[in-house]
Amino acid sequence: MASVNPFNLSDSEEEAERRPNETIDTERSPSDGAPGPPLGNPFSPPADAEPPTLLLSSNRTSPSGEGIAVSVAASSAMAGNADTRVSVDVIAAQLIRDQYILTALEFHTELLEAGRELPRLRDYFSNPGNFERQSGTPPAKDQVLGPGGPLNRAGSISTLDSLDFARYSDDGNRETDERVAESEVPSQERKNFKSSPEIQEPIRPLEKRALNFLVNEYLLKNEYKLSSITFSDENDDQDFELWDDVGLNIPKPPDLLQLYRNCGTPLPSPRDTVDVSVGVDFGDFPGNCIAPDPPKKPDLSQQQQTEVVEELEYQISLLNNEKQSLAEQIKKLQSEIQTLKRTVSSPPTSLDLGSQNTLNASSSSSTTAPCTDHHSVPPTDNGQYLDIRGVSQAETAPGPTSNQNTSQPHPQSHNKLKSRPPVQFDQPNRKLSPAFQQALLSFCRMCSDSRLGAEVSRIADSEESVMLMLGRCLPHIVPNVLLAKREELIPLILCTACLHPEPKERDQLLHILFNLIKRPDDEQRQMILTGCVAFARHVGPTRVEAELLPQCWEQINHKYPERRLLVAESCGALAPYLPKEIRSSLVLSMLQQMLTEDKADMVREAVVKSLGIIMGYIDDPDKYSQGFELMLLSLGDPSERVVSAVHQVFIPAFAAWTTELGTLYSSLIPSLLARIEKLLMQGEHGLDEHKLHVFLSALQSLIPPLFAVVLQNAPFTSRAKLHGDIPAIEVTRFPRPASPLQDVATIIGSREMLSALLLLYDHQLEHEGTTGWDSLLWVVNQLLPQLIEIVGRINVTSSTCVHEFSRFFWRFCRTFGKIFTNTKVKPQFQEILRLSEENVDASAGNDILTKATVPIYATGVLTCYNQEEDRKLLVGFLEDVMTTLSLSHAPLDSLKASFVELGANPVYHELLLTVLWYGVVHTSALVRCTAARMFELLVKGVNETLVAQRVVPALITLSSDPEISVRISTIPAFGTIMETVTQKELLERVKMQLASFLEDPQYQDQHSLHMEIIRTFGRVGPNAEPRFRDEFVLPHLHKLALANNSQAVESKRIDIATQLFEAYSALSCCFISEEVMVNHFLPGLRCLRVDMEQLSPEHEVILSSMIKECEIKVENRGMADAQGSMSIASSLVGEDAKTKFLSKMGQLTTSGAMLANVFQRKK
Repeated sequence: MASVNPFNLSDSEEEAERRPNETIDTERSPSDGAPGPPLGNPFSPPADAEPPTLLLSSNRTSPSGEGIAVSVAASSAMAGNADTRVSVDVIAAQLIRDQYILTALEFHTELLEAGRELPRLRDYFSNPGNFERQSGTPPAKDQVLGPGGPLNRAGSISTLDSLDFARYSDDGNRETDERVAESEVPSQERKNFKSSPEIQEPIRPLEKRALNFLVNEYLLKNEYKLSSITFSDENDDQDFELWDDVGLNIPKPPDLLQLYRNCGTPLPSPRDTVDVSVGVDFGDFPGNCIAPDPPKKPDLSQQQQTEVVEELEYQISLLNNEKQSLAEQIKKLQSEIQTLKRTVSSPPTSLDLGSQNTLNASSSSSTTAPCTDHHSVPPTDNGQYLDIRGVSQAETAPGPTSNQNTSQPHPQSHNKLKSRPPVQFDQPNRKLSPAFQQALLSFCRMCSDSRLGAEVSRIADSEESVMLMLGRCLPHIVPNVLLAKREELIPLILCTACLHPEPKERDQLLHILFNLIKRPDDEQRQMILTGCVAFARHVGPTRVEAELLPQCWEQINHKYPERRLLVAESCGALAPYLPKEIRSSLVLSMLQQMLTEDKADMVREAVVKSLGIIMGYIDDPDKYSQGFELMLLSLGDPSERVVSAVHQVFIPAFAAWTTELGTLYSSLIPSLLARIEKLLMQGEHGLDEHKLHVFLSALQSLIPPLFAVVLQNAPFTSRAKLHGDIPAIEVTRFPRPASPLQDVATIIGSREMLSALLLLYDHQLEHEGTTGWDSLLWVVNQLLPQLIEIVGRINVTSSTCVHEFSRFFWRFCRTFGKIFTNTKVKPQFQEILRLSEENVDASAGNDILTKATVPIYATGVLTCYNQEEDRKLLVGFLEDVMTTLSLSHAPLDSLKASFVELGANPVYHELLLTVLWYGVVHTSALVRCTAARMFELLVKGVNETLVAQRVVPALITLSSDPEISVRISTIPAFGTIMETVTQKELLERVKMQLASFLEDPQYQDQHSLHMEIIRTFGRVGPNAEPRFRDEFVLPHLHKLALANNSQAVESKRIDIATQLFEAYSALSCCFISEEVMVNHFLPGLRCLRVDMEQLSPEHEVILSSMIKECEIKVENRGMADAQGSMSIASSLVGEDAKTKFLSKMGQLTTSGAMLANVFQRKK
């Protein structure tokens, strides 16, 4: 081969064999010949040497002569001897070492394009640390374009002291004359110049940006957020979230605090902390552990490692011997300490902290006896200091155990601190007197006279002493903590209160806990309660009674409701952890007192919930009567939230207890039923509906536990099995419970068990009967008959009572199921109602149909299930009731109550219209009259579409009925339509029908028709459309009043006059236009006054005042209109109208009422 191109040579295995010999030549620096780094990376700089940089310093601007000579020699050898093949790796190493970076980069690129990537070049150019400048000297201007070429743009700094180089950034080679001048100044002079406090360089832009970033970072870390925001606003040209925005091509320096702590000490560079590894300094070992000649390192590596291992093993043996001897000394000293502690009746007396504590801190000569005389004088620093030297458990004697008699569930989990040996100090070989030594040390500025100084000067060395210290310090810490953050102290207070040996201190700490926050919010109270429960679990019932309950008792009458609320909630939360005697006596009395005396609703609500929890844990049967009275007392509370808590928590818990006692259906439910019956007997002239609601709602809340008792005491209960395919319970099987405690599945135990029991329950009812089923037999034979009897005694006109009982029976039937309702409930109602043709005229049958039994059966029992057969049964029942009541001329109150209750639910509107259509087409005029009157009740709740399609056609059909009584019966329904409907077409049809009643000659002498029309006008007129009232109602009332003046029959005349008086009284409250007032309203009143002068003088006086008031209104309106026109004209002449209006508006206050009065039309 004539010549060889080194850049086309591959890094073959043969070349790799030559590498160890070739790399020996590269182990030395080209400038100083220093030994290279270890073999792991032969071309990387040593850790303590200056790493190669792209931006070369002034004393190293080009490769040294030796490096060039080596390079030239290598090149000439390659060109002169064709057989010599140089490894590309050697070439790359030489280029990198001599800082021919661009050449190396070009070499790397060509190798990549040829598909021969060299690992050395790849690793070098992928490491950004190779391109950071570590030198603190800037380059001279004439040396910027050195061998590094144009890559030497980016400067680098590693400490805050070198921030003056920050101007060498990615902005390019824009060096200034200032930099040239600085490079000409010797390095030491520049350092002296910068460190001089009298001479300060002006801050440079990048220095300012870097300092700004660090200052902002400091403000954020130390919670100066507002200052940080202001600082950021004042430097809006800088992004404080990104260090790269500063413009320095360096890693982010440490924060200001770290820089301050290292002030004057140069910080290690990032390369230093990454590249330096910890190892054994081989130079410390004797002999030839390491060959001095680096080229021989590969040959002696095995010998080197062997000697290092031997030396380390020898040192380990020495350290083990020393360790064993020290451990024996420690054991000896500790045994002597234990002996002294046992022999001395009281703890060793240390020097008074107020006067001689400094002596303890400086030397042990005046506070501790010499080590050789432990028995004569015990060391006074024993127990005062913690030895920070780690001593394993096997090498130390166990410390004294605590004598604290506290109930701890896991005492072994609390590792006590071991007793520590006394700390020994080096004694100076001096003969100073103790007094002189103490006086000398008094010049040390230490504070031990104050409480805090005394605490600081002694350090706890055991668990007990830690608790003592916390008990002393916490009362002083708590008042100085922000109120919003005081809950952070709860764990510390609780732990100290649990473990503190002194009862008085524990009491003080628990007092602090309950008074920690002046008015604790919900979250803070929850945190305190959590802590109280944790305390109770840890210390046991005796200490809860002795320590926690007194804190509750003290705050039972606190002025802040939040604190009383905390007491009420604590009683419930601590109930499981109290002695059962205290739970059923003291705590119950506390809660009863708060329930009767506290005025805050939220406190009484919490009391009721806590009472419910108490009922879940109480086991004294003698407290049953007290629990029953508490239930009635809380049910009568005026606050809805308190009553709601009774139903959600107290009653379910109380029912669970009575179930265990066996008194749920033998005592509790019968007691409530007896009170309801007594209430009905006392209320014949006026029933107390509120009390009835209280008792009935309590009964309703007892339905789920009653059903659970029926299931649990059934003959099939023992056969219930949870394994196998158990169908899921339908979502609509049970009514929605008021709380989880009223869920039957919760009471039974699980939904799976409930589902299994329900299958057996339905099968038992349908196929096997109720024989031997005492609880269900009580429900069927005693509870249901008593309830039906009570229902028949309530007032049917009381919509509230009807609604309450309907809801009760609905929930009762839904809970006990469809089979039970069809086979046990419906037959008992049907037996009482006895709806049949032969009973139409029977007084007994008619009497029961007028009671509340009818609407409650219809709305509470027949609506439980909404299938087709259930709807047919309901329709048939209502039709029979309507027919029976109509033919027997009985009051329609029970039917009306049914329509009102069912009409409140849109689901039943179609059904009710079907019932009414049955009455419209009935052969009896009495039934048709009843149907017409029922339409009035239904119109208000039905949507206008149904009114137009079903109601109005039926009414028009009835309005043309042959019987005049039927036609008259439609008038109230027509009036209600005029009051509620907005469709103009419907209103016009109704208006035409009413006009036919008034203007048709055949009705001219129909006194009852006129009475019904006047009554209807008075009822719907105030709420009807104003146009209908002005154009139809008032003109026809005027005509009727005028016609009544000539009525010959006095009884008819006074009837009409009385109805007219009622109608005009109602309409006088409406806004009536001046024209209608003058033309119809006042003339009608004057005609009515003529009748009243003769028939009822007392009404005449009222009419006269009404007429006078109306006349005054008419006069005032005329004057107001005249004044208004004059003022507008004058304002237009005097000044611009808009300006005056705005000025008047500006004089108004912000009151919305005054603003509204500006636009209110005067009457």
